[in-house]
Amino acid sequence: MELLEQRILQEGRIKPGNILKVDSFINHQMDIQLFNEMGKEFKRLFAGDQITKILTLEASGIGIAVITAQYFDHCPVIFAKKTKSKNLDGELLLSKVQSYTRGTTFDIQVARRFLTPQDRVLLIDDFLATGQAMMGLVDIVKQSGAQLAGCGIIIEKGFQEGGDRIRRMGVRVESLAIIDSIDNNHIVFRHA
Repeated sequence: MELLEQRILQEGRIKPGNILKVDSFINHQMDIQLFNEMGKEFKRLFAGDQITKILTLEASGIGIAVITAQYFDHCPVIFAKKTKSKNLDGELLLSKVQSYTRGTTFDIQVARRFLTPQDRVLLIDDFLATGQAMMGLVDIVKQSGAQLAGCGIIIEKGFQEGGDRIRRMGVRVESLAIIDSIDNNHIVFRHA
């Protein structure tokens, strides 16, 4: 998605460890006009997939998931919680996730009543790097018995193994921008 790539080049900052900071327009301060365009693109990519639920992980994926959901008819957004909460009740679907940026492992959880075998689920997230968060969400969908339509990713770090790992699992991955390399603060995008 050219508009997204331009914003990454203009405003993205590269931190040690090839961590791309896009907090000025994606995952701290959100550019809603850009989010609307990305939501429309996810709808175009998954238009024929009869999506009934969108699942993401708190917190960075919530914004794009909510914006994307408005383009699918009557499609609720569920976000997997990272911490146990008193307001989470009933049977829970749990999966372990290791955070690349935080260097920690945590349980993600979704109330089972929100995902049923009748659902077709689209996973949405801001980044795909090592694939740990996506694998946790895929696991939650499998536990629920729902059908997984695929994953919609804003930015995929193609030089890390996550995208390939998820695709080898037979999961459709649609990334709006794939970065093939970051070298000396120079970003190279993958184009088909």
